[in-house]
Amino acid sequence: MTKQSFIRGTMILLAAGILNRILGFIPRITLPRVIGAEGIGIYHMGWPFLSVILTIITGGIPVAIAKLIAEAEAENNETRIRSILRISLAITISLSALFTAACIVGASWITSHLLTDSRVYYTFLCMSPMIPIIGISAVYRGYFQGRQNMIPTATSQIMETLIRIVMVLVCSYVMIPYGIEYAAAGAMMGVLAGEIGGLVVLAIHFKYDKKTSPKTPLAQIGSTKVKGRLANLRRILRIAVPITGSKLIGASSYLFESILIAQSLAIAGIATSVATAQYGALQGMIIPIILLPSALTMSLSVSLVPSLSEAAARKDIKTIHMRLHQSLKLALVTGAPFTVLMFVLAEPICTYMYNQPDVGVMLKMMAPIAIFIYFQAPLQSTLQALNKPGAALINTLIGSIVKLVLIYWLASKPEMGIHGAVFAINVNIVLVTLLHWNSVVRLLKFRMEGSDFGKIGAAMVLSGLCSYLVMYTAWTSTDWLRFVTSLIVGFLTYLLLIAAFRLIRLKDISRLMSMGKKMIR
Repeated sequence: MTKQSFIRGTMILLAAGILNRILGFIPRITLPRVIGAEGIGIYHMGWPFLSVILTIITGGIPVAIAKLIAEAEAENNETRIRSILRISLAITISLSALFTAACIVGASWITSHLLTDSRVYYTFLCMSPMIPIIGISAVYRGYFQGRQNMIPTATSQIMETLIRIVMVLVCSYVMIPYGIEYAAAGAMMGVLAGEIGGLVVLAIHFKYDKKTSPKTPLAQIGSTKVKGRLANLRRILRIAVPITGSKLIGASSYLFESILIAQSLAIAGIATSVATAQYGALQGMIIPIILLPSALTMSLSVSLVPSLSEAAARKDIKTIHMRLHQSLKLALVTGAPFTVLMFVLAEPICTYMYNQPDVGVMLKMMAPIAIFIYFQAPLQSTLQALNKPGAALINTLIGSIVKLVLIYWLASKPEMGIHGAVFAINVNIVLVTLLHWNSVVRLLKFRMEGSDFGKIGAAMVLSGLCSYLVMYTAWTSTDWLRFVTSLIVGFLTYLLLIAAFRLIRLKDISRLMSMGKKMIR
């Protein structure tokens, strides 16, 4: 078993996350050109319902596995580690089989009555088999994260992405002659193929891990077998249920959000096909751009849970503060330039990526709020790692209620339409992030230097201004040249400013480069 430090584990996931984000944008850019915005809407309309089911199955179990296995690893208790894994697999497989059967049997009713567009039927059928595959993969990823070995997670994600890139485009292209709904279903078949590939890679890593892990003495195995299983089951459920509840609120909010947006746009007098296209533009084009820089924050969040759990078990508050400060500062520093450039260059980004400049209005609306998304993930993981998932649940519930009320109120107004839904989503993101921050501060008596926020804000404003001047000053008539130059100038200006403000140091850069060379080898 290869165990990595917090920073190295984060860097491994970050490298995989960045590669996945870059590769993942190949089908995101090309798929709208194959099946159009309306096809993207059909493709994405079933995801909220699937998210609710996957949250029930995998919402809290991977976090519970990672936390409990990290604690057992610290105690060098291999018997407990294996018991936790077996129990988690049993729970996940049982729930997966039940929900997969329910989805297949009830697909017609679900797509006609809940998803508001019956054309989603074939896409929904194609996504149902993903339930057990994603569930089992989540358990194995939680196992490896608990052992602080991020390589299996990273390699499985890369394999999943590579397969998905090819199969999504091939399957959708083959099915497009039969109609948009069949093309969307073909794209979903490509996603299913990618999930299968990711699970195969995890299974191979696990088989190797079983061969290399130390053998447990027979006396230790037989001593407290039944009692140990029941104790481990209680521990898993004690951690998993509140986390699942918190995530279930977010997933249910996502489902109700998709339903309310469609119904509110209908109230505003927008036709079903147009509403589906607008929803597809929001979920399939804008949100992926916004989430592109979150590769780092997701990597930090995954690494934070076992790292903080170990520190909490040792009652090492100093390490907890240090890890949290590292994570939040990295999230802000790396997310800030993307936030600025997405706002300044919203229209050209949507033009060159999707050939749909009108969608840029939604990107410009969401870009300033993106920094809160990057800041939110490490805060939520901190609450989970420190046995405070209930606080995260309440915060998410409050944000979801506010969002749904605002969607129904604003999106149903003809003068606002889909832009009202975007505004409601922005309010939700800001509110939940601030509530998480308040919970963490009260729990840990944690604080960040106010000067850090001021320096990052100044770097954002100045780099944004430079990027704007390059893009919108007529120094050349070639639009794409101004766009590319504007991106480069914006990033370089930001890097120079954060170096001048000492937000990053040469020692940090050289350390990251050294770690990068080791990971490449």
